[in-house]
Amino acid sequence: MSASRGDRAGNPDPLLVACALRIEQAALRSAARGAPEAYGLLRTGMGPRAAERAVGRALERPGMDRAAVLATGFCAGLVPGMHPGDLVVAEETRDPHGTVPCTGTALLAEALARAAPGRTVHLGALTGSDHVVRGQEERAQLRATGAIAVDMESAATLWTATRGFCPASGGGRPVAAVRVIVDAPEHELVRIGTVRGGISAFRVLRAVLPAFYDWHRSLLLPRR
Repeated sequence: MSASRGDRAGNPDPLLVACALRIEQAALRSAARGAPEAYGLLRTGMGPRAAERAVGRALERPGMDRAAVLATGFCAGLVPGMHPGDLVVAEETRDPHGTVPCTGTALLAEALARAAPGRTVHLGALTGSDHVVRGQEERAQLRATGAIAVDMESAATLWTATRGFCPASGGGRPVAAVRVIVDAPEHELVRIGTVRGGISAFRVLRAVLPAFYDWHRSLLLPRR
């Protein structure tokens, strides 16, 4: 049995939760009272380039070299039958840089189901885009690649987090992406500003923060 993940002083590796929008940040902050000391929240700004810059800078800070990274916020669902407030757990993220596999997705999905009972949790590929996806034709094209949802930052966040990661003890940086659907094939947003009216999605994002902690704690458990 190996030791728990952490530094030589016994401090647990931190968790960095990254989101893009102020409204996403507000939902997470409102739920973060009593958050574990190792938890950090980063608002990257919108778009893949902003995510790459912000996450890259955050992970260069002292003590962040072994941090787990979880990308979250809102997304557009690609599969008919999805509804605003549904949750997407990425099994992998994709963008022009390539594919990044996610860590502990089954456990994360179970934790989300406990945190948001009655909400559907979808597992599958989460694809990245450099623009807000609109229209049934573009959704169908992305769905044909095997993706179940799309957003602008998750793939860039996880690619940046895993790029060149080589801890002394071996193994990859734990990464995950959880998104709340605000826009779906039968429930399309007219403009990104109407996310502010997505009360259901806001409440779901606020409710699921404890599931992120559960996922992170599972990474700290001894490995057999």
